[in-house]
Amino acid sequence: MAGQTDTLLSTILGWIDLGRLNPGDVIDEGALVAEFGVSRTPVREAILQLEAVGLIRRLPRKGATVFRPTLEEFLAILEVHARLEGQAAGLAARRLSRAGATALEAAVSACEAHAARHGDAEPDAYYQLNLRFHESVAIAAGNPFLTEMIKTNARKLLAYYRARYRYAGAIAASAREHREIARLIVARDSAGADAAMQRHVQFDQVTAMDLLAVLA
Repeated sequence: MAGQTDTLLSTILGWIDLGRLNPGDVIDEGALVAEFGVSRTPVREAILQLEAVGLIRRLPRKGATVFRPTLEEFLAILEVHARLEGQAAGLAARRLSRAGATALEAAVSACEAHAARHGDAEPDAYYQLNLRFHESVAIAAGNPFLTEMIKTNARKLLAYYRARYRYAGAIAASAREHREIARLIVARDSAGADAAMQRHVQFDQVTAMDLLAVLA
């Protein structure tokens, strides 16, 4: 039973990461039971675990849905997320290993190559490269608990970050910012890396309102 629940958890999280599930989408228990050939017990256990970390909400007459924040919730989550990402970049600057530097450079170069080759096209593909960059920074920070907190918090905003890259010039700007953050990390500038990362992941309120409207 525990193995089935873990499989369902990994699958649902993967669907959120890839945009197969978006804010407000209903989690169809019956469809999961049929697709995975399991009873409702592991399905409900997986949903309860995702609800406990705030990724799923139960709403009257709607059942379980993927978390969709209000503007106030969006900005509050973003404030915390920026601090977590900034802390990871600051720690990475202090703790960067040779392997971490190699992984970071590969992630940054992949984002730059995509921006140069595709411009504003293929934003969803770029977003997966963006996730790899942020993951490389988090891993370089050397704190698995911080990494897990970042992943959980980020999943509440993934759809909105993904939508951000559909704006003209957003991909090129992101790739440039990745390069600057990586430069600061490699230079061991902890405070600079922290500040640059926080700026990178922030939205102003107007942009937040636009993104919430697009995905409403």
